[in-house]
Amino acid sequence: MSQTMVNFRMDEDVKRKMEQACKDMGMSMTTAFTIFAVKVGNERRIPFEITADPFYSESNMRYLRRVIGDIESGRAKLTEHELIED
Repeated sequence: MSQTMVNFRMDEDVKRKMEQACKDMGMSMTTAFTIFAVKVGNERRIPFEITADPFYSESNMRYLRRVIGDIESGRAKLTEHELIED
């Protein structure tokens, strides 16, 4: 089977995270992309669900950054509470 070179651009942080995830799974990024390409070619679909997770919405991320800033600066008042059993 002959091989070809595929080049594309990616955010540096995304690449770093993917490289680490692949390393943790014992494979290279090339292997991961090859697995993805084979599945897409065979199944003619993206092999996972693509959705817009509201957790990662810009408004929620702003809120979380603000809360983290409050905690780190000591402005947040953290209190203990009892767990509620359902």
